[in-house]
Amino acid sequence: MQSILIIAPNWIGDAVTTQPLLAALKVQYPKSKIDVLASHWVAPIYRACSEVDHVIEAKFEHQKLQWSLRKQLAKEIESKNYQACFVLPNSLKSALIPWLANIPFRIGYRGECRFGLINVALDNPSKVNRPPMVEHYLALSHLLKEGELATSVKLTPKLNIPQIAKQLVEKKMQDHGVNPDSIYVLCPGAEYGPTKRWPTDHFAKLTKLLLAENSSNQVILLGGKGDHILAQEITSQVGAADNLQNWCGETSLDEAIALISMSKAVISNDSGLMHIAAALNTPQIAIFGSSDPAHTPPLSNKAKVIWLNMSCSPCHKRECPLGHLLCLKDILPEQVFATLNTL
Repeated sequence: MQSILIIAPNWIGDAVTTQPLLAALKVQYPKSKIDVLASHWVAPIYRACSEVDHVIEAKFEHQKLQWSLRKQLAKEIESKNYQACFVLPNSLKSALIPWLANIPFRIGYRGECRFGLINVALDNPSKVNRPPMVEHYLALSHLLKEGELATSVKLTPKLNIPQIAKQLVEKKMQDHGVNPDSIYVLCPGAEYGPTKRWPTDHFAKLTKLLLAENSSNQVILLGGKGDHILAQEITSQVGAADNLQNWCGETSLDEAIALISMSKAVISNDSGLMHIAAALNTPQIAIFGSSDPAHTPPLSNKAKVIWLNMSCSPCHKRECPLGHLLCLKDILPEQVFATLNTL
């Protein structure tokens, strides 16, 4: 196997959990080149993976077929003569490019009428007792039954720190007067919806506790553009504070990776940034509500999960079906602060 293409997942957290699959393929095919086709929002994850030779960044959009773009990409990819392609999303459209590019082995899970587009397939696991996502992706490495099976690959994703982004973050901290020795990164967002977001007033109270604990502590609110309003709610509740910064929507993902690697601890919801913190082995607290920490845990021995495991959870709903959101509201800031001091 001389060259392998990976069709990346669409979510940051999922992308992080594919790194052990890449490591396994490197063991099975040590002389192979591994390229990744990824959307612009997950491409930085693969640039931080040492196993990846080249990232093909595409202007994909959520929930759009973009047929002409996919045909154009397929034509470019066909010229590269990949022997195998691992299609990691379950969608029909994600399987079109390797099929149009005539890649001989197109590997993935069965789903969404992909018969023929995927020609080496596994059945999707049942939604009951689903395996952790890292194991879900790693299982695909066994399908070709060539090379040496990577039985020793660690199930803990690992990312490298982008050095140019680190320099940019250091400059930004210097410009904002941020003490780099005592940074706490708080991530209030979660793309899925409110049932995965710890309340902003709880984040505000935790921020106050951190700032009161030590005058040198710095709190940086981190996330995407869509999280900026959440972060504004937190800063307005905390009040004027020189050592509180709202960087939501003001950093690239490469810079977010660098910042998380430099922080003393990360406090987040079940989100992509949670998985990044775990892959960087940064001390962290992960707060879970409607989702299942057995399925998408932060895979790090420096991570602590807080989940109330209520009778109604995990419900996997975007909005609380009971209207109370107690699975998150009942996780108190004082509990998170106390847990933070045990890291």
